[in-house]
Amino acid sequence: MPNENLAGRTIAGYRLLERVGEGGTAEVYRAQHPERGTCAFKVLRSRLASDPTAVKRFLREAGYGSRVEHPGVVRTYDYGEADGLYYLALEWAEGKSLAEYVHRAGLLAPALVVSIVQQLAAALAAAHQAGIIHRDLKPENITYDPESQRAKLLDFGIARDAELPPEERLTRTGFFVGTLKYVAPEALSGELVDGRADIYSLATIAYWMLTGQHPHSGRTPRELFQQLLTQDPVPLNKVVPGLRFPPTFESAVMRGLERDPSRRQPTVTAFAAEVTAALAGAPTPETGLFAALKRAVRRRDQ
Repeated sequence: MPNENLAGRTIAGYRLLERVGEGGTAEVYRAQHPERGTCAFKVLRSRLASDPTAVKRFLREAGYGSRVEHPGVVRTYDYGEADGLYYLALEWAEGKSLAEYVHRAGLLAPALVVSIVQQLAAALAAAHQAGIIHRDLKPENITYDPESQRAKLLDFGIARDAELPPEERLTRTGFFVGTLKYVAPEALSGELVDGRADIYSLATIAYWMLTGQHPHSGRTPRELFQQLLTQDPVPLNKVVPGLRFPPTFESAVMRGLERDPSRRQPTVTAFAAEVTAALAGAPTPETGLFAALKRAVRRRDQ
C-alpha cells in the first residue's frame, strides 16, 4: 500500500512541495524552508515508524550525516520527529545521481573519472576523520552536476561509527545490508570493517565509470556473493575487448579492489593520489616519439 503523498503539508517548518523520490524505507520531497531555502526532506515510511530498529537506523543516518562537514558531503540541516513522522532535512544538491548521469552519458573519460574519485575521496576522508565508515558507497548515493562537474556524497543509512562496540551494531552477523555490486568482500560476513572497505567501493565505482562493467560478473546474488569471497576481479584491461588503459593506471585501480584489505592503499586519499599520479604520468599518443621510445624500452625490459 503506497504512502500518503505529503506534498502540500508543512512539517517542522518545512513546506513540502513535491515528492521527488522513494525507496524501501523512506520518501524524499523537495521542500522549502523560510531560512534555508530549497531543501531535500526525507520521511521514514509510516509502516516503519513502529519498528524500533528502522527508526534507530533512520535517526542514526541523520546523526552520522550531521557529524560530517565537507563541501563534498550533502549537508544535514535538521532531523527528528514531528506530527508523528520521522524526518531528515538535507541540503538540496543540484544535478542527478551519478548513476543516472553515467547511464545517460556513457563511459567517462579517465580524466573525469579521476576528478570524481578525488572529490569522493576527500568527502570520505572527512567522514573517516569524524569516525564514520560509509559502507554503502554506490553511484545511486552520489549526486553529480555535469555543469559544475561536482560530485557530492549522501546517504549514511548503513554507515557505522568506527568506535561503535559490537553490541551496538544494527545488523546481525551473516545479514548483509548494502549493495552487493559495490561492497567490500570483508563486509559480507557482517564483520566490523574499517575505511578500507570504502576504498574497495570507490575503486569499484571508478572501474564501472571507466568500463560500464563491474569487477565481478555474477548474474545472481548467490553467484556474485561467492565470486566476491573467492575470486579476484577481472583486470580493468580485460573486461571490455579493445578498451585499454595505461598499465600503471590499471594497477592503481586494481589495487583498490584487492580482496585482502591489507593489500589495498591505506586510505581513500592514498587511493585517489595513486590513481591521479598514474594517469598524470601515463604516456599518451600526443607525446609522440618520446612516448614510443619509452614503450619500446618497457617492452625490452619485460
